[in-house]
Parts: sequence; structure tokens; C-alpha cells
Amino acid sequence: MNDSVTPSSGRRLRSTPYAALAGFVLLLAAAFALSYQAGSLAGPVAPDMRGVPHDDGPGGGGMGGMDHGGGH
Repeated sequence: MNDSVTPSSGRRLRSTPYAALAGFVLLLAAAFALSYQAGSLAGPVAPDMRGVPHDDGPGGGGMGGMDHGGGH
């Protein structure tokens, strides 16, 4: 009687969906880490940009001449 534990040579091991999901999550984490590292090396895009108070009242602080209504 042959009670060996090794799989037969004609049979291929099937990957489970969990293994594929784990591989995808690992790849996603690696891509995030690389993009985060590249972003930190590049530095801030607009270093002088700060939270500026906006006057959103009527006629205040907008782009002059930019109408949002009518078809004129």
C-alpha cells in the first residue's frame, strides 16, 4: 500500500479565490506604497496654497464675467 503524501504528477493544484484576492490586495498595497513614496519625493505641488477665506456672497470673489445662467 502506497500512503505517500506527495500529489500525483498529473494533477495540478488549483488556486483558491482567497489566494487570488490576497495577491490582489498585496499588489494594491505595493502600488499604493510606491506611489506614496514617489509623491513624498516630489514634494508638495503648490506649497504656497493655503486655506483662503472665500467670499461666496452675491457678486463677491468670483471670476468676473462668468455667468451661470441664460444662453446669452
